Amino acid sequence: MSDPLGQLWGIGVGPGDPELITVKALNCLRRCPVVAFPAGRNGRPGMAQTIVTPWLNPDQVQVPLWFPYVQDASTLETAWQGAATQIGSYLRQGQDVVFATEGDASFYSTFTYLAQAVQQQQPQVQVHTIPGVCSPLAAAAALGQPLTVQHQRLTILPAMYTLDTLETALDQAEVVVLMKVAAVYPQVWAILQRRELLAQSRVVTHISGHDQVIYDNLDNHPQLSLPYFSLLIVHCGQNHPLG
Repeated sequence: MSDPLGQLWGIGVGPGDPELITVKALNCLRRCPVVAFPAGRNGRPGMAQTIVTPWLNPDQVQVPLWFPYVQDASTLETAWQGAATQIGSYLRQGQDVVFATEGDASFYSTFTYLAQAVQQQQPQVQVHTIPGVCSPLAAAAALGQPLTVQHQRLTILPAMYTLDTLETALDQAEVVVLMKVAAVYPQVWAILQRRELLAQSRVVTHISGHDQVIYDNLDNHPQLSLPYFSLLIVHCGQNHPLG
């Protein structure tokens, strides 16, 4: 009879502040012998690694996994399969592995693809997901304003959306969230200016972190040099709470 496989846990560890991790995720993080997370860039730790580091103990094995920031499906699939192979060796030894991802583990998260790849390679592995605080909710808290109220419709656009998609979202929803907006901020600003929505828009960078910055009323900010982790919230309706 073969030895039992380890289990894979995906935990959302929040947008930046280590104290925003849930109690359940923290307990899972502490009890798993192997902790994986997306590798950082340029010799620096990644966001998820930075968040969980205060909670780790010296006996835990840390496994950074490389995921490229590209759109090419073949390149991404190779990375996911490679990451699954890396943690698969620990699972075959019967060790539980926890994968820490910033925000929530089911919200535009790399964990989704990692879990699929692991189950393709080892179908008997049990996979569990523990939710976390995602960046739009943390940004609303930082702004001190509700994200949505009453019957408002919410649209969330991930990175690398098209501007046509943004136009449609602004037509159809009362609240629009643009994640990772830095690369297209000038184009977005021009659209919001044309629609007279700049006063109803806010940008939050490094949400909940020690270096968090809030930009109110984008009328005053036609040009911003934004970091990768930047989020923009637009309240489009007349009864928006930011007026």
